[in-house]
Amino acid sequence: MARPENKNIFLNNIALKMILALTIVSVFSGVSLVFVYNYAIPKIKFNIENETQKAIVSIFPEGKKIKKINDKGTILQVNDENDVLLGYSFIAEGNGYQGTIKIIAGLDTSLNKLKGIEILESQETPGLGAEILAHYFKDQFNGIDATNGIKYVKGQKPSNPGEIQAITGATISSVSVVAILNNAINNVRKTVNSQIK
Repeated sequence: MARPENKNIFLNNIALKMILALTIVSVFSGVSLVFVYNYAIPKIKFNIENETQKAIVSIFPEGKKIKKINDKGTILQVNDENDVLLGYSFIAEGNGYQGTIKIIAGLDTSLNKLKGIEILESQETPGLGAEILAHYFKDQFNGIDATNGIKYVKGQKPSNPGEIQAITGATISSVSVVAILNNAINNVRKTVNSQIK
């Protein structure tokens, strides 16, 4: 019959082996995650920059030269191949109904007319909220007068300059896009005007 003290040594030995095994697995997992993250991050950044470039080209088809004009790189000056200023592109984000909405948009040289928008990222509800990704919604912003801000109307066609029609059943998502754009347009105007002076 085994003595109790031998049994305790045996149990302590098993516990020590389990702790050692879990420590080794944890360290290996952590190192693996760091390796994969460091391997993937340049590719992720490349893909984000590529998507941003595609979005800028869709808003400014003749845009060839892009220059960051703020520290964050969220406001960009877009020029053609002859270095003629076409307008300004900007990246803005804010809260939607379900999560963050990230938008890239373009303003003409007067900073009053929106050239167009693209939704870079959206976590809105599949179905109605995701309709902000649809062309019929985004195309409303092409050439819209943003001099006095963009406004939205519900359940009817826009009748005034600077208005878009909110998506029925997804008003919060529509209103969020408008609010994000209005806030960003004001910031772009301040930044660009401060650099001109």
